[in-house]
Amino acid sequence: MIKVEWFYWLCGLFFVVIALQVLNDRSNPKRLGSAAYWGILGVSFGYGTFVVNKQAPSWLLGIAVIGLAVLAGSGFPGKGAERTTTPAERVHLADRFGNKLFLPALVIPVVAALFGAWLANVKLGDGSLLLQSGSATIIGLGVASILALIVGMTLLRPQTGAVGWGKNPMQSPAIPMHEGRRLLEHIGWTAILPQMLATLGLLFNASGVGKAVGRVTDHLVPKGSLIAAVALYCIGMAVFTIIMGNAFAAFPVMTAAVGWPLLVQQFDGTPAVVFAIGMLAGFCGTLCTPMAANFNLVPAALLQMKDQYGPIKAQIPTAVPLLGCNIVLMYFFAF
Repeated sequence: MIKVEWFYWLCGLFFVVIALQVLNDRSNPKRLGSAAYWGILGVSFGYGTFVVNKQAPSWLLGIAVIGLAVLAGSGFPGKGAERTTTPAERVHLADRFGNKLFLPALVIPVVAALFGAWLANVKLGDGSLLLQSGSATIIGLGVASILALIVGMTLLRPQTGAVGWGKNPMQSPAIPMHEGRRLLEHIGWTAILPQMLATLGLLFNASGVGKAVGRVTDHLVPKGSLIAAVALYCIGMAVFTIIMGNAFAAFPVMTAAVGWPLLVQQFDGTPAVVFAIGMLAGFCGTLCTPMAANFNLVPAALLQMKDQYGPIKAQIPTAVPLLGCNIVLMYFFAF
């Protein structure tokens, strides 16, 4: 059986290697704190397996998370000198390879879909599943990423002496690590913000925030008003997503407060339609918040935009009318 932990360990190993690279980079004025940040994150991936198996205490992971938050609040991780291609060289390579650059990226969704739709039910000779139950998509994403790396290195490797990597003393085995480090240093601590926010949503729901919000909405929604309940659910999903930065974090809170008790139980809404459109309403909030770092702050950092809030400003004119459309769609199609 292929286990999902193997890919978590691989991610952890990647971050540990990044930490060692940063530690040896004398050009980085924040190298010690930055190395500590990536090192703690990397070790946490491996340690988490023992916590899940109840072989190690979970409170150490809690301390690690607090440590990451303290380091991020103190301005870590920082940037060192880039040891990969220059911006001009990257432009030259983009012109040279053209649309071939998209092939490694296209490998990822295709392979991940095959794992999730087909290999998830494949069994071995002893009757056990080939892939760990409930983790087929994540395993597929891990395998797809490795295959995409192989395709990229095979297809796009420049000839000796060419502009770019050919003139760079770091040859192909080191290129992915150094490029990965360059991207991580541009993104910074926001690289793990989505995971933190998703966990926050679970904590909110477990602590009873959804029930508390439900008691408040009882006083806001007029009795028997379907359109008011629909609007409250959709707008609430968008607002909580703006606060949390993740629609998946907002979903359990607003569904426990409004979606299930009002729209499904009281108004007999179709659950699949209510919750699917509710998630789309949450994504409208994703377009409007810096908390959704992977959608908004990360692209601005990767593209080195002058205005870090540029993506949000461009997306708000689409997000607001789209939220209205979701309210209308839910009202007419879910009941």
